Amino acid sequence: MSWWWAGAIGAAKKKFDPNDAPPKYQSVALVAGVTGIVGNSLADILPLPDTPGGPWKVYGVARRARPDWNADHPIEYIQCDLSDPHQTHSELSQLTDVTHIFYVTWASKPTEAENCEANGNMFRNLLDAVIPNAPNLQHICLQTGRKHYVGSFEMLGKVEPHEPPFHEDLPRLNVPNFYYTLEDILFEEVKKEGLTWSVHRPTVIFGFSPYCLMNIVGSLCVYAAICKHVGKKLRFSGSRGVWNGYWDASDADLIAEHQIWAAVDPYAKNEAFNCSNGDVYKWKHLWRVLAEQFDMEFEDFDDDDEGELRPSMEEMMKDKGPVWDEIVRENDLVPTKLEEIGNWWFVDVMFGVESSVDSMNKSKEHGFVGFRNSRTSFVTWIDKMKSYRLVP
Repeated sequence: MSWWWAGAIGAAKKKFDPNDAPPKYQSVALVAGVTGIVGNSLADILPLPDTPGGPWKVYGVARRARPDWNADHPIEYIQCDLSDPHQTHSELSQLTDVTHIFYVTWASKPTEAENCEANGNMFRNLLDAVIPNAPNLQHICLQTGRKHYVGSFEMLGKVEPHEPPFHEDLPRLNVPNFYYTLEDILFEEVKKEGLTWSVHRPTVIFGFSPYCLMNIVGSLCVYAAICKHVGKKLRFSGSRGVWNGYWDASDADLIAEHQIWAAVDPYAKNEAFNCSNGDVYKWKHLWRVLAEQFDMEFEDFDDDDEGELRPSMEEMMKDKGPVWDEIVRENDLVPTKLEEIGNWWFVDVMFGVESSVDSMNKSKEHGFVGFRNSRTSFVTWIDKMKSYRLVP
């Protein structure tokens, strides 16, 4: 059974056994953004004994102290703020054995111009610290995303996006986009240093990370818990077009597998790839699944509801902080504040787009045939939110 096929059908993973003999590492990964939604999956998958290119030694870099939900991964955790060039050099220049960089982090700023500057500086700081001091460095994986094709958050509705399904040969839009900034830095550095590279463009990610600014599964779990607690049906905040539109998703574990494949497979070098699950879904179907997972009723669109302007998620949740505090206390959950765990602005952005799909043909033509069932993926990550006592 191939490695990604085992993951696609949910085969059991062999977990790290601390009693095993220390492996002789073949590859050494530096994961920037290890507590993020894909970084967490990379930290889970890279150390496994059957991961291609392994055995892998893994350095995980994140700005904050290591959280409990990330602590069971057998990685070397490094707390480092990549926006600080001096701290980055001090912490990362010592990692002389790195062979592969997985860059899966980003910073959110008020404007796209600020995003370009801040994220570009973070990426340069990391590369400036690692490249001169890691003589065995081979490959850099850069994660960007679908905004490559539709524009930045601030440009949504202001610039004409490409028409879906999106494919990798589409040109850049003529607007500022920090994804383009990161790509330009990557291309400049690998050409100068003779390294290989890959760019990965997921869509909306189904995964697990309470720290992630774009964790839609986590936010919807919190929303469902609040609706149930106050005795309301689960109500969709988007339009009828979004409710009935076709979407695709990117499972966080699949993205990690995709990046590892590109890092070690010669046929995947020096290419940009879309990365989605390979199927499509409608929110009208996943909404029913969400309600089932929280044992509650959901509100469907009624025939006479055609012209109703539904309130945004931010509007509905703006005064629900005390309700969430009550839910946390009554269910003995991990202490969190609503503004920390619910990213309502992102849900509203997602529910403002009526349809969004890409093509995975290029990945398949280059040898990656991994996939996920999006419904199963959705349920898997809901279950993980519950298992870590982040939602009831």
